[in-house]
Amino acid sequence: MGKTRYPNIVEFSVLGRYALFSDILTRPGGEKTSYPIPTYEALKGIMHSVYFKPTLMWIIDEVRIMNPIRFIRKGIRPIKYAGGNDLSYYTYLEDVCYQVRAHFEWNPNRPNLANDRNENKHHNIAKRMIERGGRRDIFLGTRECQGYVEPCVFGEGEGAYDHCGTIPYGLMEHGFTYADEAIRDEDKGKMTFRLWQPTMENGIIKFIRPEKCTITRHIKNMEVKPFTDKNFSGLKEFAGGEFDELDE
Repeated sequence: MGKTRYPNIVEFSVLGRYALFSDILTRPGGEKTSYPIPTYEALKGIMHSVYFKPTLMWIIDEVRIMNPIRFIRKGIRPIKYAGGNDLSYYTYLEDVCYQVRAHFEWNPNRPNLANDRNENKHHNIAKRMIERGGRRDIFLGTRECQGYVEPCVFGEGEGAYDHCGTIPYGLMEHGFTYADEAIRDEDKGKMTFRLWQPTMENGIIKFIRPEKCTITRHIKNMEVKPFTDKNFSGLKEFAGGEFDELDE
């Protein structure tokens, strides 16, 4: 399937009975419908559940669709903001399985954590967390869709779309850029929504980087979340350069 130039890649499979990567056009009406494929933001959220550190940024490189894309509609009774219940129909993906390849880069917005930039340490921890199923619960787009993570070799095994050729999916959500990980100058101090037009080639979707998305919209102003020794374990040790034994 080709080699990547990043030395700190991780590869894992994520599967679940249902998934709901909700189409933004269906949210205002209260009856959510899933995209047919996972979004960049959903896969990044899974990676954060596996292993998150503000020192680094996870970049999702590509995803491989392993199972046939099937939808199922279910009646849901969501809670109203004013109290009580409503009746809605949600359209989920059923019996999903994906192979994911990702890598991390240092967060340039966190210069105070520069002493924590130990690539081998974070890479090894991330791989161990994948072997253990993640640090936190895994969700496939939404809370009610439980997922499970396990190590894999990207490209191994037979996928449902290995010989399907090229399938375009039109305009879809890519994700959100928060001030903490903003790279472009125009996105600094803002929360930015991103759109893109994915294409699946023989079951594989290669994601463009967040800063390469050309269809964006600034949602609101946002400050970078501060991390101090009160909400970040070991910050004093990082400042002194002694960090090798942390997070083990």
